Amino acid sequence: MKLLPVFVAAALGAVAAAPASAGAVLDSIKSRGHLLCGVNTSAPGFSSADSQGKWRGLDVNICRAVAAAVLGDSEKVKYVPLASPQRFTALQSGEVDMLARNTTWTMTRDASQGSVFVAVSYYDGQGFIVPKDINVKSAKELDGATVCVQSGTSSEKTLADYFNANKMTYKTVVFDTTEATQSAFLSGRCDVYTTDMSDLAGMRTLAQDPTKYEILPETISKEPLGPAVRRGDEEFFQIVRWSFAAFLGAEELGVTKANVDELRKTSANPDVQRLIGTGEDMGRMLGLDKDWSYRIIKQVGNYGESWTEYFGPNSALNLPRGLNKLWTEGGLMYAMPIR
Repeated sequence: MKLLPVFVAAALGAVAAAPASAGAVLDSIKSRGHLLCGVNTSAPGFSSADSQGKWRGLDVNICRAVAAAVLGDSEKVKYVPLASPQRFTALQSGEVDMLARNTTWTMTRDASQGSVFVAVSYYDGQGFIVPKDINVKSAKELDGATVCVQSGTSSEKTLADYFNANKMTYKTVVFDTTEATQSAFLSGRCDVYTTDMSDLAGMRTLAQDPTKYEILPETISKEPLGPAVRRGDEEFFQIVRWSFAAFLGAEELGVTKANVDELRKTSANPDVQRLIGTGEDMGRMLGLDKDWSYRIIKQVGNYGESWTEYFGPNSALNLPRGLNKLWTEGGLMYAMPIR
């Protein structure tokens, strides 16, 4: 009888280490040969297509990371541009396998729209941008303003809450797409444009003269942005969750696209070995092979590399990293351990 606890523990350990069974979403992805990823129609830094039709941005790289893990090739992604009102319907209906569309994780979206969020990939907050020539220096001076805002976004409700709380009046000019909302503001149809701070910075780069616009100092909300998947497929949820953990964890461990092959030969760090496929086989628990996370780093890079390219000092947006620094550097970005 004294051996029973040992037997039970061993049995539970065997169950925990068992390989995952493939879910319906993973089966569909493998059958068609590419990942369907819902992205923003135009969000510089997150997702936008260049003149050759190539998609670029942080959210695009999250999609690429999942494709690298599942299909072995980060380029096997079909990007589906979605306006805000379409995104959750597209996910629920199976039009896309996942959303990586700078979307705010809220209780309503996570609990009642058939979706489940996987991780926070960018900590943001809602703000306001105005033309400098209207001489407004604070959001508290916007009483009576006409505000451009995109429909189907959390920005609409936050805007109403902020103005009501500060006993100010406003009039909205609402559009279905990012491009229409941005164009309306830049053409002077409204006094102010409100959305996430990162989007404001991205929109300003599209102006003929970006120096004519000023982002006001107030941040009026918490906007944790991240990828989401369809509720009900635990296996694919786990794949996307741990693909992002590998993407971020690589930065924590100093593993980059440039040095990952050398580390495969030389690293004796068990955490690094598990991440780059030379240690324990972590992929089998996800229904993937041993090199799933190595491919993410080799083909896509790590989170910090994406941040520097799309938001850093040499990018068009030139944003401070702020809360999106690693936790070891005073930020909130913290990868769940792969072990």
